[in-house]
Amino acid sequence: MSEVDHSVQHSDFPLTSTDHQHQTPDNAVRIGVLTSGGDAQGMNAVVRAVVRTALHEGAIPFAIREGWKGAVFGGDLIQEMSWNDVSGILAAGGTHIGTARCAEFRERAGIKQAVKNLVEHGIDRLVIIGGDGTLSGADELRELWPELLAELATEGEISAELAHEHQKLHIAGVVGSIDNDLVGTDMTIGADSALHRIVEALDALSSTAASHQRTFVIEVMGRRCGYLALMSAIAGGCDYVFIPELPPADGWEDAMCEKLRIGRAHGRRDSMVIVAEGATDRAGNPITATMVKEILEQKLGEDARVTSLGHVQRGGTPSAYDRWMPTLLGYTAAHDVIHASDSNEPVIIGTQRNRLVRLPMMETIKNTRAVKDYLAAGNWDAAIASRGKGYREMIDIFETISWPVPTPKYSLPTSPRVAIVHAGGLAPGMNAAARAAVKLGLDRGFTMLGVEGGFPGLLDAKVRELNWGDVEGWVEDGGAELGTRRTIASVDQFYQLSRGIENARIDALIVIGGFKGYKAAYEMVRERDRYPAFRIPIICVPASIDNNLPGSELAIGADTALNNNAQILDRIKQSASASQRCFVAETMGRRCGYLALMSAITTGAEQVYLSETGITLPQLAEDTARMINAFKGGRNLYLVIRNEDASEYYTTDFISRIFEEEGGGLFDVRSSILGHMQQGGNPTPFDRTLAVRMMHKAIDVLYEQFEQRKDGAIHVGQHDGVIEAFPISHMPDLIDMESRLPYEAWWHDLKDVLYVMADQHFDKKIGTLPLVIED
Repeated sequence: MSEVDHSVQHSDFPLTSTDHQHQTPDNAVRIGVLTSGGDAQGMNAVVRAVVRTALHEGAIPFAIREGWKGAVFGGDLIQEMSWNDVSGILAAGGTHIGTARCAEFRERAGIKQAVKNLVEHGIDRLVIIGGDGTLSGADELRELWPELLAELATEGEISAELAHEHQKLHIAGVVGSIDNDLVGTDMTIGADSALHRIVEALDALSSTAASHQRTFVIEVMGRRCGYLALMSAIAGGCDYVFIPELPPADGWEDAMCEKLRIGRAHGRRDSMVIVAEGATDRAGNPITATMVKEILEQKLGEDARVTSLGHVQRGGTPSAYDRWMPTLLGYTAAHDVIHASDSNEPVIIGTQRNRLVRLPMMETIKNTRAVKDYLAAGNWDAAIASRGKGYREMIDIFETISWPVPTPKYSLPTSPRVAIVHAGGLAPGMNAAARAAVKLGLDRGFTMLGVEGGFPGLLDAKVRELNWGDVEGWVEDGGAELGTRRTIASVDQFYQLSRGIENARIDALIVIGGFKGYKAAYEMVRERDRYPAFRIPIICVPASIDNNLPGSELAIGADTALNNNAQILDRIKQSASASQRCFVAETMGRRCGYLALMSAITTGAEQVYLSETGITLPQLAEDTARMINAFKGGRNLYLVIRNEDASEYYTTDFISRIFEEEGGGLFDVRSSILGHMQQGGNPTPFDRTLAVRMMHKAIDVLYEQFEQRKDGAIHVGQHDGVIEAFPISHMPDLIDMESRLPYEAWWHDLKDVLYVMADQHFDKKIGTLPLVIED
């Protein structure tokens, strides 16, 4: 059991009314935030984070409305922001402070006017949210700042004293772009939400396509970046994809039609082709969705329909990722700019390996714009490499799993019989993982088997062979087609288990599931001397909404559960909008607080109770006083999230009763146990692609085991952004086997960020986040 940590208690908060601003001195740093270029879901999370971080750090935040237009024209377009000005925007799409193109900012005179307007408000620090064009404009402003400032002082437009006080402009960029096209960062703000919109459309289209045996050609955005097209093709189980970084070889028309024809011959009722808007052939000629439709109709004689998703991809509610990650990006950008010295160079705050990273601004923009040159020169390898190490891997994976029949490219002396078994609680994405295992395994020459009903099914000999077509349509389905159970074989059932493995002639086992599955594999390894049937390769793949498995920062299913919680809690918050009400919501996770904490950051909760930090009676007393003051100050809603095992005694119902009683009728209190809704629904695009990546690694490891005639027991997981393999025998070094809590969790230190965003009186200085990769 983890040691209870009460270091962050609410004694850090003064128990005063919440209806006023931080008191800031007249000489406080003034920081501006603006959004420019195309809008992207998640921009509001950055704006909110910048404003509230500035207030926390004693700075004065300003919103520069309508992008660079606001800087050029000034006036009411530059507005000082209060805490309440960014309330309620976290779950909103678009940008709360507006965006617009500004031709005047492209001219020196316009930039000069922007300098004048900014410096008159005392602003010499900016957080800019936008694409490469927006950030290029920001860097040009920074470079011209001293020169234009001197001119304005000489011309008497501003005083010499004002010019002296603001000699340098400090800037930090955060990339908001659904295209995910910035070189050097793994994800840009809005890309995950856009992927949600695309995959939701693909799931909807697949049913109507199957009904009519019809082909759909779907055009997606992305400009010269194929990320949205490629990932949606994998997550949507599509047949063919066109991306800018890898134009199809000559004769692609016949190759595409032949692939779809084979699929029809083998029983596929629907066909889906994804076309990125920047797709071309090798000669640079555009490939459009309409062109593909006409080719399919001419060569296959099929009815093909075109769907262009257009700006739907930009709209809608941000995904969970596009709320919590932009919050961290906005906090880091604001903190860096506020505390910048004259020696600091402009940076873009991006993401790498699930961490935050500072990228040199102009070098990064230069690298991003170089992709256009790579494509023009036909240097496809360089274009693909610029998208990151995993991009080529995903292209290769799609080529394998999108074929309608297996095309084995590897040879072993025999065809090993590999069984797939689920174990533990249900996790959305289990089907996607099983489908990937079957297809990638058949591609390696394995014979794939499915165990029905988890380990009890293995005891009862419920094992069947799985062929390529058996798993079609599984990628988008929630649940687990093979079934899963929390029950695993006990030690006295190991003989029966070993006989089950021998009778089914199983040569290797892939366990997809949670801690129970890992524990079963661990115990089997320990009993190998007594049961020779256990001396086979065993691979564990993490699938658990609890996200508490060793060696993996993220488990399959956790992202879907977090998005489910975001949707549910958004509705709960809306239900309280007409009254003064506190909601105490309980999430799953057992003793792991991942779901609770990340749900709190994602939905803008005011308080969270975790098993890792515990609950005390003095803390509840302080929280109650704080809540009362908040409602007296005019608050309508107060959201508290509790991890289901945060305390044995301070239950969700008990906490609700305390708040209700002490509130004295000032506000209502309602409790909501989110329950098994967290395990339901179709898996998110992230969980689908994560399942494919995890299983690709698992099959690679398994193939090596067979090649080398080994019987290693391995668990795979995402560590530091890379899918790695770890020996199961060392599992106790990574996780407490009793509490089921990993000894290290990357998300633990994010609780303070929640409080910076949730309470304007939180006065603990937290500095740079531990998630930031330092140079």
